Amino acid sequence: MIVVVEGISAAGKTTWCRNHAERLLVRESYPSPRPDRNADAMKAAQAWTDWNARRWADALATEEERGVAVCDTDPLKLHFIWGLWRIGEAPKEHWLYQLEETREAFRRKVLGFADIYLVKRIDPATARRQRDGDTERDRSNFDLHARLQASLHAWYEAIAGCVPAKVEWALPCGLPAGRCIGTKAHRYDVDLFDRFVASLPKG
Repeated sequence: MIVVVEGISAAGKTTWCRNHAERLLVRESYPSPRPDRNADAMKAAQAWTDWNARRWADALATEEERGVAVCDTDPLKLHFIWGLWRIGEAPKEHWLYQLEETREAFRRKVLGFADIYLVKRIDPATARRQRDGDTERDRSNFDLHARLQASLHAWYEAIAGCVPAKVEWALPCGLPAGRCIGTKAHRYDVDLFDRFVASLPKG
């Protein structure tokens, strides 16, 4: 079973993961330096997809070893560039390049849908207070992430409507009980991926 924990910056994702899933955790991580979409959007889309696929591979390895993997942020991560496009912070071409690379990753079965999504809804003012109280992490992009929350929620509402995976809109008191029921055939279903993308809000 692969569990994804999502929410905006300072929502409490990492704290929850450390408290409830330290031994099962696939940590949030980024390539360094980060690929520059403005310099070469197609190359950046490939680089981000390759990085996300490595995180997905880590999740599969943890699942194989321990039965459950918990990902601090979704390895798929496609919602981020979609959200940037929706709020006018990225051109449509950036979204389409990343979409194409991600769809190919589904076809090659190196990225997929998780089994359970835990999505933390939080008032941005509360998240800001939590951000201000955390001196260990640099959250210089907090305001941008707060603006992305509506798109983040729309993304996982579409997941809930299309994908045979469980979506919960809060972080529970512990790990979801039991194992994922079913064949997990949805993980790499390209047709399902296409239907999901088509169901996303337009514009």
